[in-house]
Amino acid sequence: MSQAPMEFDKKLLFSTGALLLIGLVMVCSASITVADSKLDQPLFYFVRQFAFALIGLVCAWAVVSIRLAVWQRIAPQLLMAGVAMLIMVLIPGIGREVNGSSRWLPLGPVNLQVAEIIKLFAIVYIADYLQRHHGRLHDSFFKVLAPLMLLGVAALLLLLQPDMGSMVVIMSTVLAMLFLGGARLDIFASLIGVMGGLFALLIWIAPYRLERLQSFMDPWADPFGSGFQLTQALIAFGRGDWLGVGLGSSMQKLFYLPEAHTDFLYSIIAEELGLVGALTVIALFFVFIWRALSIGRAAEQAGQVFAAQIAYGIGIWLGLQACVNIGVNMGALPTKGLTLPLMSYGGSSLDIVLVKDGNRVRLKGGSGGSVVQVLAYLLRHLMTTAQKPALRRLAVLDEPFSMLRPEQRPALSMLVEDITNRLDFQFLFSSDEDELADVADVVYQVYPGGKVELIKKGQEVQA
Repeated sequence: MSQAPMEFDKKLLFSTGALLLIGLVMVCSASITVADSKLDQPLFYFVRQFAFALIGLVCAWAVVSIRLAVWQRIAPQLLMAGVAMLIMVLIPGIGREVNGSSRWLPLGPVNLQVAEIIKLFAIVYIADYLQRHHGRLHDSFFKVLAPLMLLGVAALLLLLQPDMGSMVVIMSTVLAMLFLGGARLDIFASLIGVMGGLFALLIWIAPYRLERLQSFMDPWADPFGSGFQLTQALIAFGRGDWLGVGLGSSMQKLFYLPEAHTDFLYSIIAEELGLVGALTVIALFFVFIWRALSIGRAAEQAGQVFAAQIAYGIGIWLGLQACVNIGVNMGALPTKGLTLPLMSYGGSSLDIVLVKDGNRVRLKGGSGGSVVQVLAYLLRHLMTTAQKPALRRLAVLDEPFSMLRPEQRPALSMLVEDITNRLDFQFLFSSDEDELADVADVVYQVYPGGKVELIKKGQEVQA
């Protein structure tokens, strides 16, 4: 059976490609000195980042070919797999510890940062939950709290690594998705208050977190101790001025600013490319996030709750993480250890972000027109096909129909049944091609925008 032609979002692809390309160039610039000194291989980090980018692009393309119905079907299993990996990270001899944190699973030559995977799996799970409980969250505090209790297990495991930054990103993203999914404002506000109190408690009981907060408030009080990293980042911003010192000419990357090619890459961008370069990166992230939310809105208007929540979740996640990283680099937020999406060095983070982009391309390509528009188109084709006595069964193969909210399906089915009975047809809803192979005389494929093609026995015919 023919596949619907994929409709790519040009603005999304442009912003993704631009951020990825700038990130590769800046990782090369920021890491060349430290790689030469420590490894005697000046391009070591650049070559690895380039390889990670290629792997991520291949994975993203593979994700494009997977129907959203498949992601929805395996959402609970994905979350359980993510929790299992978080447990494995904490087992001595399995997880890898770096700088006092157990966040990685060694897989041959690479280390898999499980926190990046659980972010994606949590979004998929919540999107599926909101699809299943659509319209029932508004008046039920328990239905809002239930998924948070399950994700609380993952949050606890992240704290044990410890990785409070990833926990904050995940829980904030999930809360926003629940609010967009129909949670009442008072319930949302109360949960924000409770989680804010828990975060404050976690900072208070951990001396190193409290020290970070104090150094953030006044980094110049201890510029060679707890405030060293932030003061060096601020110096980089100051040196950059309007147009920067020039690509490759940073002084702060010469062993002054720790983690210059990872968490503090944005400071090197500001130093070498200036305020203009720093604002360009922010503008690209704005386009990136805007397109995610726009795709989500379009899916929501088409009645595709799962697809809409996936897009919303991805946009909120990446927007939040980018804002936190840039805020940390500028001294507006305490140090959290979160990378800049698509740009900072790190294989797991880069690959997962590219996989998310593949999911968004899938959303863009799978967004059909409104139910009424598609139905009208189908019935018009029905009238031309009804004269053929050999064709007495009709099946519809398309995600927009499988993504209909449960309360929408009976009314639509009754309308279609009433019309098709007059024409001696049977109307089926399905997104499973194998299920239709033996029973369908006629299959209608609904393409993005509401375009419909009539397909018979795997061969397209002019409708």
